[in-house]
Amino acid sequence: MKFTQAATLLLSLGLSLPVEGITRARNQAVAPKPPFRPLPDSPPRTKTCHVKANKNGKDDAPNILSALKECNNGGHVIFDKDTEYTVATAMDMTFLNHVDLEILGKITFTPDTDYWQANAFRHTFQNATTFFNLGGTDVNLYGSGELNGNGQIWYDLYAKDPLVLRPILVGIIGMHGGTFGPIKLRYSPQWYTIVVDSTDVLFDGVDISGYSKSAHEAKNTDGWDTYRSSNIVIQNSVINNGDDCVSFKPNSTEILVQNLHCNGSHGISVGSLGQYKDEVDIVENILVYNIAMYNSSNMARIKVWPGVPSALSTDLQGGGGLGSVRNITYDNMVIGNVDWAIEVTQCYGQKNLTLCNQFPSKLTISDVFIRNMKGVTSGKRNPNVGTIVCSSPNVCSNIYATNIDVKSPKGTNDFICTNVSVSYFLP
Repeated sequence: MKFTQAATLLLSLGLSLPVEGITRARNQAVAPKPPFRPLPDSPPRTKTCHVKANKNGKDDAPNILSALKECNNGGHVIFDKDTEYTVATAMDMTFLNHVDLEILGKITFTPDTDYWQANAFRHTFQNATTFFNLGGTDVNLYGSGELNGNGQIWYDLYAKDPLVLRPILVGIIGMHGGTFGPIKLRYSPQWYTIVVDSTDVLFDGVDISGYSKSAHEAKNTDGWDTYRSSNIVIQNSVINNGDDCVSFKPNSTEILVQNLHCNGSHGISVGSLGQYKDEVDIVENILVYNIAMYNSSNMARIKVWPGVPSALSTDLQGGGGLGSVRNITYDNMVIGNVDWAIEVTQCYGQKNLTLCNQFPSKLTISDVFIRNMKGVTSGKRNPNVGTIVCSSPNVCSNIYATNIDVKSPKGTNDFICTNVSVSYFLP
């Protein structure tokens, strides 16, 4: 689906995209569903700093850090309109306190793959790295501008070496109170956004897009991945990507996702979880509401590793972790050309179901509510439209699919269910 079509659909839902010259409305409303806990206020800023651009491709990271330090503790930092900024140095911006970053120009990260593999910030989960870390207290980033990850060189490099460390475009690390958006995110080398050790953050009006221009796909380009974070809101955004639209990684709690248009993705996913042996992963109190999902492999998805080591790919393998998935709700969804309307599995990465059942997952799934979904699947899984596969009936309970008005192109609406008792009601 083209971006203009996505914009038209979003507008039909009463939503809007970032427009030129927009400014952040302080203390934006979260609607139609409220956050799990009230988000903190953001007081007015009292000083302004402009970031100087060196131009001609010279590194602007020192100028950015200088402006942030000057305007920290109550300031407003502006990246000027019609100005291109180049970042060639990894930036730690986790020291911020009561500050706004208004991006009116374009910020591009250099295509120096050797430098970024050696110097991007490393995180503990799935070998994730970031171009920069943004965090602190009451931090707001917004504007009509763009963050660009120069992803094409990374897509081509990953095709040759699947173990290459591709940076994530946006790292929200240790942020407590803040907003992100409206803003444009383009051509991330890997995930677009990772949220780590953060609380009370609102993402609103984020425009994500970036496909490969070569034969090598832009892989693993998740829109958002939350990790060890709580009370996060993601809303009113359009995502054109090649992997999960949103993914709730280990220890994500009280997350609200609403009013999204996702195109070309792998769905809105819980997980993957249970990847690391004997580590405890908990994902609970998740609400996904009012989602349009097109040209994707999944819509509502829960993916858990089995109790035995498994390998999904060269750079993604695991199994044997502990924990639980509980109180997950997907409500009010429209799909088109989606392979699986619903996919729940505890055999992620393990194609041998006999082996998966022999070594069932140590991570339980319970109290999952999927309701009010309509549309037509791609037909790739004919005659099936959904699959719920548990590695043991002892680790899955209370999974409900209600008012599921989804059919395959042949008019069928079959489900594959293994080791689980599912309550499934057609409209």
